Amino acid sequence: MILLSLLLAAGQVTPVAPIVKGTGLPPAVMTEEAGVMAPINGLFAALAARDGQAILAQVRADGSATVAEEGPDGARTVRRTGWAEFAAGLKPGPERYAEKLTDAAVDIDGDIAMVWSPYIFTVDGRVAHCGTDHFDLVREAGRWKILNITWSKRTTGCPAR
Repeated sequence: MILLSLLLAAGQVTPVAPIVKGTGLPPAVMTEEAGVMAPINGLFAALAARDGQAILAQVRADGSATVAEEGPDGARTVRRTGWAEFAAGLKPGPERYAEKLTDAAVDIDGDIAMVWSPYIFTVDGRVAHCGTDHFDLVREAGRWKILNITWSKRTTGCPAR
């Protein structure tokens, strides 16, 4: 208190009215990019919870999930599944799944959007695989939904978390 009084007297501190108790910050504004990312974050939460129904809530039923996988031996495969099959393949288990986008680029044009990002997928905190995610999204009735996701998948050359 003495230091504040000395600084005030020296003109080095501008007195400011105290914040009124109970005054909250203004609500965060939902950006277009945040709206696009909402179903992607919902999909990742559903994967972590291993909840197929929650995945289906984030996607358009007529879309799909496609993985372009590169094995440790260099063998390459491409597999496509519909969303119902993808969600049904998610089984309960003790392992903790987590997927993290590392540098998402979001492009929006009207009611379509694309998100492209390197990702890291971990199981129980250990890197299981990595690659690049590509999401196609559409907005219907004001809500973004994932139409398709395509991702590359490799188990070698992955960055640490």
